[in-house]
Amino acid sequence: MPLKLRSPMPELTGATTWLNGEVKREDLVGNKPTLIHFWSISCGLCKEAMPDVNNFRDEYSDKLHVVAVHMPRSEKDLDLDEVKRVAAEHDITQPIFVDNDHKLTDALENEYVPAYYVFDREGQLRHFQAGGGGMKMLTKRVNRVLGVKEDK
Repeated sequence: MPLKLRSPMPELTGATTWLNGEVKREDLVGNKPTLIHFWSISCGLCKEAMPDVNNFRDEYSDKLHVVAVHMPRSEKDLDLDEVKRVAAEHDITQPIFVDNDHKLTDALENEYVPAYYVFDREGQLRHFQAGGGGMKMLTKRVNRVLGVKEDK
């Protein structure tokens, strides 16, 4: 079971390495909401969803933190050069927490890729979803956390 709603964001510790810069919990909490998304180089759905995630990142760059977590699902997924290559290929320019030891995966009790965790500016979990599609729902939730009025 993933984290319960309103659970606090865990510390972002235990990364095997960070790509595109490192962020800490205190960098994220207190000023704006955060979207943490899990992906894996062996996950086709993750790659399909990446343009949508990158749109969030670019469209809300001043209002939303976006952090990627690479969650390996097999030995092959541990290849850092391949992670870098796929990240570049899919324009993942946000910070990437490479979670080869599943530290953040376990802290968030996550079992899925892709998976999306939306935290409000106080660092409380407001939305979780997993699997492909569902971008409309994710957009709604992100907008709600940002206080953006949506067109009916």
